[in-house]
Amino acid sequence: MTFELDLLAVPKAVPEVRRLLRHHSCEVRLCASELLTNVIDHLGEGTPVTVRVLVTDHGHTRVEVTDPDPRALPVLLRATTTDESGRGLALLDAMAQRWGVEQGVDRKTVWCELEAPGQGTATLPHGRGSGGPPQRWP
Repeated sequence: MTFELDLLAVPKAVPEVRRLLRHHSCEVRLCASELLTNVIDHLGEGTPVTVRVLVTDHGHTRVEVTDPDPRALPVLLRATTTDESGRGLALLDAMAQRWGVEQGVDRKTVWCELEAPGQGTATLPHGRGSGGPPQRWP
């Protein structure tokens, strides 16, 4: 089953998306929240986005957020204990099997994949999210 929602990235949309995803795991809801919050923080309130949750051919859950700015790429930071922000992608990187960015001419999609409940942990050859080109499953 695929979930897809077009909306404006505004702070009140974050809890609404979590509510709409209430039948998914807390990890899915958290990843969708973090990806949506990144759009608000880095592109600005009111940016049009599409949030998608789908199951891959490998049985993983994929969370995607597409926005209209292919140039503003996510950067995985290592926040210090005194930093007030900068932990969103680190949290996503810790939870996801892998994550990445797909760039188009007039948009980008930031995505992550989570293992389905009950699956074992997969080992990826290059770590999780590099922020580089999407990693492919063998």
